[in-house]
Amino acid sequence: MSRSEYLRLADTVAAEIADGTFRPGDRLPPQRTFAYERKIAVSTASRVYAELLRRGLVVGEVGRGTFISGEARRGVAAPGEPRGIRTDLEFNYPMLPEQTALIAKSLAGLEQTAALDAALRQATSIGTPSIRSVAARHRSKGAWTADADQLIFTGNGRQSIGAALAAVVPTGGTYPFIKGIAARLGITLVPLAMDGEGVRPDSVQRAHREAHLAAIYVQPAVQNPLGTTMSPARRVDLVRVVEELGIPIIEDNVYAFLDDVQPLASIAPDTCIVIDSLSKMVAPGLTLGFIVPPRHLRESVMASVRSGGWTASGFAFAAAERLMGDGTAAELARLKRVDAHARQKLASERLAGYEIQSHAGCHHLWLTLPSHWRSQSFVAAAARRDIALTPSTTFAVNSGHAPNAVRLALAAPTMDQLDAGLGVLSSMLGVGEDNFDSTE
Repeated sequence: MSRSEYLRLADTVAAEIADGTFRPGDRLPPQRTFAYERKIAVSTASRVYAELLRRGLVVGEVGRGTFISGEARRGVAAPGEPRGIRTDLEFNYPMLPEQTALIAKSLAGLEQTAALDAALRQATSIGTPSIRSVAARHRSKGAWTADADQLIFTGNGRQSIGAALAAVVPTGGTYPFIKGIAARLGITLVPLAMDGEGVRPDSVQRAHREAHLAAIYVQPAVQNPLGTTMSPARRVDLVRVVEELGIPIIEDNVYAFLDDVQPLASIAPDTCIVIDSLSKMVAPGLTLGFIVPPRHLRESVMASVRSGGWTASGFAFAAAERLMGDGTAAELARLKRVDAHARQKLASERLAGYEIQSHAGCHHLWLTLPSHWRSQSFVAAAARRDIALTPSTTFAVNSGHAPNAVRLALAAPTMDQLDAGLGVLSSMLGVGEDNFDSTE
C-alpha cells in the first residue's frame, strides 16, 4: 500500500474517532483483526496504527492493545468539548446551580421590542460609548483602570487572543504556547520554562536569543493548567526583561477574576495587551471578549478583529452591558470563587498523598502521576470509567517532552459527582497500570 493510501485509511479512522464511532477508552481490534476487517496486509495495519499513535489519537503498545486516547485533540490541538461522559473533568467552565436565575433576572426586558431592536443591530469592534464605559469600570482592578477609549471587543476570549496574535506576530513568526490558535495563524510556538511563580524571565531572554520572539503570551493570574499566580517580584522582573527586549506581552486574564492581583498592565501599560472575557465568569454560552491594547497597537488590533470576522454580536453587547452594569457579573465571580475553594478542598482531601499543583481558589489542578502510570494511558483508563481528563500533551508545545501529568477541571460535575470521580481516580493511582484492563 502506498503512503497516501495508508494515510487515507488513518484519516478514515481519525474521522470515526471525531464523529463518535470510536469513543475515548474504546479498544481498537488487534492489528491482525483490523487488517482482516479492512482487507489490508498486517504490515499496513501496523503503519496505520503507528500513524494514529503519532497523531495522539490512540495509546497502547505491543502486547497490551490499542485504545482511543482520552485526549481532546484531534489532529490540531483544540479545546475539549463535553462528550456526554458521566464525570467530565475536562470541560473547564464553572457553572453554578443559581447562576441561570441570576442571569435571567439581569436580562429581563431584553426581549421587549425596543431593547431587542437595538440589540439586533450591526455591532462594531469598539461597541458603543455606553458598553465601553461599563466594561472599563467592570474590568478595572485595584490601581489599574481600563481605558474606555482603548477597549476593543470580540465574540469571546479566544478571538481576542487570535486578534492580538495577528496584530503583533508576523505570519510564520515565533510565538509561545497557544497551540490551536497559533497553528491556524501559521505561527510557530516556542516553549518558555516555568517554575512555581510562572514564566521565568531568563527563559524569555534565552528564547529570544535563539528564535527572536515577536511577543510572549502569559497568564499571570491562576495560570491554566498549573494554577500559578506570579508574585509581585516576578512580575517586575518579567516586565523589565520584556521591555529591554522590546517585545509586547499578550496578557490573558480569563481566570484572573478568581484572584485579587492586578494585571501586568498596571506596571507596563505600553507593553501589555490585556485579554479577558465573560465566558468563565458568566457562562460559556453568553460571552464577550475584551482587548485593552496600548495606544500604539490599537489600530492594528482593530484591523485584526475586522479582518478575522471576530466582531461581537449586538445581542452579546446588550446582554453583557446589563450583566456588568447591574453587578450580576461581579456577584457570579464572587460565588464562583467560593465554589472553587470548596472544590479544591475536596480534591486535596481525595487526592491526599499525590503530587498536586494548583491555586486554592481556581477550578482546575495539575496532577503529577506516579511512575507506574503514563499520562495517556491514565486518561484512557479513566475514560473507560466514564471520567474525562486532559493529558499533559494537550498543553505542551512538544508532546514528546510533556510531563507525566494530567489536568483535572473541577467545575462541571456536581459536588457528589466530583467526590465519586475523584475517589475512582484515587483508587486508580494506587495501583499499577498493568493491573488495569487486560487487552490481549
